[in-house]
Amino acid sequence: MLIATDEAGRVVKKPSKPAIGRMLANLRRGDAHLVLERVEEDTERGRYVQVLLRDDNTYQLEFRDGVAARRCQTRTISQEKVLTALLGWAVGKEDWKDGFMWNDISSTSGADDARQER
Repeated sequence: MLIATDEAGRVVKKPSKPAIGRMLANLRRGDAHLVLERVEEDTERGRYVQVLLRDDNTYQLEFRDGVAARRCQTRTISQEKVLTALLGWAVGKEDWKDGFMWNDISSTSGADDARQER
């Protein structure tokens, strides 16, 4: 099941495309973030994509696909590109990551994470 969560802890189960779009559009600079997480009963948590609107008006996008030790991150100024990526990830498109230069942040301390690990 797909779950969307914002920085206030509001949870939307099985969010629609318009709901994801509204949540992204409502982000405010600073600590505001949106997390899309794929939760399946028979698997460990750990598949997510998240976005943080930073103070410099850039969107920080991060993902983890089930391997706790491997996380990747990118930045963009385009809300449209972020929305396209979020919606692509939500429906399982293989090419949702295309169009970004991803950095492996697996070995970082996590200081820039938009959310705490569960």
